[in-house]
Amino acid sequence: MAEGGDAATVAHEAGNAVQETPKAEPEKAAAPAEPAPPAEPAEPTVRTIVLTGHGGYDKLSVQQKPQPKAGKGEVLVRVKAAGLNFSELMVRQGLHDRMTKPPVVLGMEAAGVIEELGEDVSGLEVGQNVICLAQTGMWREIVAVPATNVFIMPEEMSYEEGAAIPLSYLTAYFMLFDFGNLRPGKSLLVHIAAGGVGWAATQLAKTVDNVTIFGTASASKHDAIKENGVDHPIDYRTRDYAEEIKNISPKGVDVVLDPLGGADTSKGLQLLRPMGKIVTYGSANMVKGENRNLMKMAKTLWQSTSVSPVSLVKTNKAIAGFQLAHLTGEIELVRSAFQDILNMYKDGKIKPRIDSVWAFEQVAEAMQQMNERRNIGKVILSPEKEPTKPAEGDAAPTSPLKKKKPSLFRRLSKRASRSKDEGEKKDEVKNAKKESPIKQEEQEKADDNKATNGHVQQTKLRARLSGGDPNIEDTDKQTEEKVDEAVKQEEAPTEPAAQEEKKDEAPAEEPEKIEVAVENPAETDDAKAAAADVVPDDKPVENEEKADGDASQEAN
Repeated sequence: MAEGGDAATVAHEAGNAVQETPKAEPEKAAAPAEPAPPAEPAEPTVRTIVLTGHGGYDKLSVQQKPQPKAGKGEVLVRVKAAGLNFSELMVRQGLHDRMTKPPVVLGMEAAGVIEELGEDVSGLEVGQNVICLAQTGMWREIVAVPATNVFIMPEEMSYEEGAAIPLSYLTAYFMLFDFGNLRPGKSLLVHIAAGGVGWAATQLAKTVDNVTIFGTASASKHDAIKENGVDHPIDYRTRDYAEEIKNISPKGVDVVLDPLGGADTSKGLQLLRPMGKIVTYGSANMVKGENRNLMKMAKTLWQSTSVSPVSLVKTNKAIAGFQLAHLTGEIELVRSAFQDILNMYKDGKIKPRIDSVWAFEQVAEAMQQMNERRNIGKVILSPEKEPTKPAEGDAAPTSPLKKKKPSLFRRLSKRASRSKDEGEKKDEVKNAKKESPIKQEEQEKADDNKATNGHVQQTKLRARLSGGDPNIEDTDKQTEEKVDEAVKQEEAPTEPAAQEEKKDEAPAEEPEKIEVAVENPAETDDAKAAAADVVPDDKPVENEEKADGDASQEAN
């Protein structure tokens, strides 16, 4: 019973334990996953030419940048063509006075299509072809531009022409008509007449009656600038343009447009007639080669003229300076001038010339084209143009991106090392001359004596072979022995003691003149043998006639 009772008790307790064991709760059904928030669309980007630093062509690269948005009072324009100006070359080299710290997007003019209008914009519509003007940032596929800097393009104008007009024609317009006060019957000097501003200035000047234009350009561009309106083209590479102008117009010219600076500004001032004006708008003389040239900069600045108001009063001349980039606060003045320019285009009085159109990826080659003065007219960049390879036979500009010059330190070190080697060689030669002037003098005398002795021996020998000389009583055998002995003495090295003795000796007597007049010399076998043995190799006696001729020539 006890055992049975114990067993029952154990069983009962075990059952209670099972009941007390907590049952595993069934797993709750997984909550439905909340839908992920929709991914934000990627921010649109546009291809952009970025100046990454100041230096060579390799500082320009095409990058993807966020697309700009039209702000209040702005217009969003898709660029079809953008202009390249000399000022951008100077900015790249770090020479422009309006430099901004890289990275920066360059470009001051473009033409394209309006894609979006910002708030408070009136007078413009989406889809219109327009010309844009800005401080910088035009070298990208889409740009945001203040509406006040946007001008509707004439229907007959191409995008390339629209991008070529703003800076070149506005600069020429203000210089000629505002500063220059160009009037009928006046004369004008245009430097770089085949460039963008030079081309524009020539056309604008021709809108005034009876204006005489002098233009500088390389000879290969003379036909083009004459067709554009230049009356007197001058090749500045081969001629002094100041002299050429004075030969044609002794009193000079009334207006000079000077983009060069340095010495050319001084020459331009001297070329002015009384009441004349020179307008300087650049310092192209500072730009030489791909990178900044400090020596060229210093030379240009040093040669720049310094004029006092008193000297201008005495000569009745004027100097002015112009840069369109500094007229940012005069938008109404700029808009009025540009509207006049567009009207001239509509009337057929002006028409920009396009030199070449380059893809964004070829901006380096485009800059090289301008830097080397190979362009006639305006150089254009296009974001829609595909990079092209030159056709066979065409001379394509060498891509400067693949060619890198050694550093300035390396070039200077190499030049210094070369100069040092050359200097050491010169010093060695100089020291050798200082150390042994006596030896050189002795050697020269020894050479003279050697030549004289050889001359005498040959003369006597040839006379002997030609029939005998009454003054020589030696036999053939004796002659041979004497000549052999003389040859041995000549071949023996000269001893220093012997050279010292020769200093005091009188100079060797000149050989006697021997007259030979033998018609048919009887030449013996011994004489032939002697001739074969002793005559020097450099003067062989080939036959009797040559021997007679040589002997006669030396005797005479």
